[in-house]
Amino acid sequence: MKQEDTKQKIIEKALELFAERGYDSVSVGEIAEAVGIRAPSLYNHYPSKQAIFGAIVDSAAARYEADTGKINIHVQDSARDVPAFTEITADVLFEKLKQIFEYSLHNVTICRFRRMMTIEQFRSPQLAELYTARYVDRLIAYHAGIFRALIASGEIRAYAADADAIAMMYVAPVMTLIGVCDRQPEKEGECLEKLRDHVRLFFGMVHGDGMMGGKNK
Repeated sequence: MKQEDTKQKIIEKALELFAERGYDSVSVGEIAEAVGIRAPSLYNHYPSKQAIFGAIVDSAAARYEADTGKINIHVQDSARDVPAFTEITADVLFEKLKQIFEYSLHNVTICRFRRMMTIEQFRSPQLAELYTARYVDRLIAYHAGIFRALIASGEIRAYAADADAIAMMYVAPVMTLIGVCDRQPEKEGECLEKLRDHVRLFFGMVHGDGMMGGKNK
């Protein structure tokens, strides 16, 4: 096996184990066994278990940004996506949100990473901060940037002028439903219906006519 292939397999197997049992409950020897190599050989690729964890974090972030970029979602640069949210209907937004929702649930790497972080946020202050940064702050900032641009252009009603509050109102139910599906996968269909209802209600609250993009009256 090539060195780069081995490094990737170490990341994949470690993530699988961490997502199932938590970081502290998995030894380097167990990771090596899952990969099919001896523990001393693993250290030729990563100097420590912490280094493996860091590689997992970097790999998952790169995977997420690459995959979501293909569907015109750029979490690090909301300004790029403002045109996609201009003159968008509730039905189109639901389909866009459904796409990222299903990706988050069914991409093995992204799903395992989220589950791992859900466990580890309660065991480490540093990982709690990372969890908040990735699953709260980043998502709020991305959507707030979009809503702020729509407010500035007059495409969201004037009373809905707090972009951060709007973003929180939009994102929180989505993350709640993803959490439900993580715990009870059989409820995915039910959660998708709730997601559709959420999008429709959101549009009614911030615009009232089923389209984000119409000028204020």
